[in-house]
Amino acid sequence: MTETASSDRRADVEVRVPADGAYVSVIRTTTAGLAARLDFTLDDVEDLRIAVGEACAVLLEQADDGADLEAAFWLEPGGLVVEIGAAAATPSAPDEDSFAWQVLTTLADSVAADALPGRLRVRIGHGATPLDAGA
Repeated sequence: MTETASSDRRADVEVRVPADGAYVSVIRTTTAGLAARLDFTLDDVEDLRIAVGEACAVLLEQADDGADLEAAFWLEPGGLVVEIGAAAATPSAPDEDSFAWQVLTTLADSVAADALPGRLRVRIGHGATPLDAGA
């Protein structure tokens, strides 16, 4: 799984919803469906779904009124890269001591955040545990 997938090629799946907590479930459900399609274990699907929910929480704190949450997904052999972003007038790096960030970094294999001019984005990479890992 590569963390640079977003700069290398067009996303395999893209979803845009209003930056409102009521719509985060759409991004979480999309994440779970794609992870299941890649044969992630149930634990990995749930970990990634929760991590994406926490990333959305981080973004919603800074998103502009009327902004959208934009999620892009790259399906890779044995993994999934998710990038979620939102327009933010004065974006700042997430508080790495916050509960949401701690949960996010614990559940995902890789996490990065970028505070760009007018935009905040979070990138999550997670690999699938081989189905026979517990054997």
